[in-house]
Amino acid sequence: MNFIKKYWFLIVILILATFLRFWKLDIYPALNADEAAIGYNAYSLIQTGMDEHGHSWPIHFQSFNDYKPGLYFYLVLPFVKLIGLNEWAVRIPGAFIGVLTVLAIYFLSLELFNNKKIATSAAFFLAISPWHIHFSRGGWEVNTATFLITMGLLMFLRAIKRPNFWTFSLYLLPFILSLYTYHAARVVTPLMAMGLLVIYRKKIFIKQNIKLLIASGSILVLLLIPLAHDLISSNALSRVAGVGLFADPGPINRINEQRGEHGDINSIGSKLIHNKVVNYGLAFLENWISHYHGLFLFVSGDVIQRNAVPETGEMYLFDIVFVLFGLVIIIKKFAEFPNSYSLLILWLLVAPVASALTFQSPNALRAQNMVIPLIILSSIGFVGLLDLIKTFNSNKLITITYLLGIAIVGWQFARYEHMYSVHMAKEYPFSSQYGVKELVEYLDNNNSKYQKVYVTDKYDQPYILFLFYKKYPPQLFQKEGILTPRDNFGFSTVRDFSNYHFEILDFKKVLEQHSNVLIAASPDEVPKGVNIIKKIYGSNGYEYFDIISN
Repeated sequence: MNFIKKYWFLIVILILATFLRFWKLDIYPALNADEAAIGYNAYSLIQTGMDEHGHSWPIHFQSFNDYKPGLYFYLVLPFVKLIGLNEWAVRIPGAFIGVLTVLAIYFLSLELFNNKKIATSAAFFLAISPWHIHFSRGGWEVNTATFLITMGLLMFLRAIKRPNFWTFSLYLLPFILSLYTYHAARVVTPLMAMGLLVIYRKKIFIKQNIKLLIASGSILVLLLIPLAHDLISSNALSRVAGVGLFADPGPINRINEQRGEHGDINSIGSKLIHNKVVNYGLAFLENWISHYHGLFLFVSGDVIQRNAVPETGEMYLFDIVFVLFGLVIIIKKFAEFPNSYSLLILWLLVAPVASALTFQSPNALRAQNMVIPLIILSSIGFVGLLDLIKTFNSNKLITITYLLGIAIVGWQFARYEHMYSVHMAKEYPFSSQYGVKELVEYLDNNNSKYQKVYVTDKYDQPYILFLFYKKYPPQLFQKEGILTPRDNFGFSTVRDFSNYHFEILDFKKVLEQHSNVLIAASPDEVPKGVNIIKKIYGSNGYEYFDIISN
């Protein structure tokens, strides 16, 4: 009873966080291709001990030739084993880890500032955060990486207070696991670790702690050997190369243009001023700064629809006031918590670095760990404002301010939930793979009548969703599935398995050249004068496929 009395508000916040992350989790949003790949590969491991392409218990999963880090696959595996291959099995680990992150930010904030108001506010703001909810409601590996980074920092702070072999080992473990979880963590985590050594150098670099750090670190570094070996010996870095900053030809084109304006493109002066280091450096800075832009953070969010909710920033509009006031507090009261404030600033600066190293910036997915320091900063500002209001010694003013604040926060939260649950799937109909489940269900009942079924691949890797929904035997697919050569972004796909073929074709010619075939094409791909026997709609009411036959 004392525990409940002490933490009753935190318990309420966790219940709210759980509801927001688990409500209709199996049906909304529709399963996307990456989630289906995670689920099917876990299913394949259970059935055969190999992934979909025949690799035995890999660290990186080849999947679409993007070599996904494997930790989240293994978190999903027991759920697939227990409840079968379905949306719940893929998404429960991510949603549960999202709730755990709400708990983690509470104790991290408490450890940083020893202030229950800041800690409770941080937990509440993260529980209702658009940025965090979005990536908790799905099989997003980044959400697990954000949790592990948060836990690593929390355990580090406790380790330097109570230094021994186990506390030092435990704080390193989440950091190392994050490297097995998501590509961006392989940039953010090492930078954070180096920053911690600088900020807390006076507590770390003492004789007793150095010995502990070396002893525990030496053991845990062994855990990095499989990762390092896999990165060196496989194509695990191919996805990074495909979306990396150097894959963008824009800076190169700009160099050629600028050198051409000098008259002599080979002059030493033009080469010293206009080169890859300068132009790609400027591109990186532009990408990095874009993550702090007000439109991205508070108004419109990510331009990539899969990562966004219509008319919604990554944070709420009221966070503008709290974040700015939080920055003022840090500047004015830096001497009170110099290490804690330094850690917060470090995290804010480091969080979007991995995203800035790609040509798709700002990117809410790759920079998702940024939500934690921003929420803590917003909580500092919120509590500071409350304390400021109390200094006016006017009960009426305090009451009016509280009621107005509750109304503003409540309205913005309600509007976000409305935009997420009602409008997102309709305004962003291609943000996920709507309609594919319905298509598979229809074809399962009619496929046997036809020798060959042609399916458009307009909607992002349809083959893996077919494997997922059909629970296609991995033993068969490992023999049938052949990846195509990589495209410009480093991705491959599978064209054929069983009697299915996935590709955008001249479907009128297919009907003329082949008999007894069934075609599932998008409405804009259907040629005139053909026999449409069925229209397939997604759960959002949007028409995705027309079924045509001879």
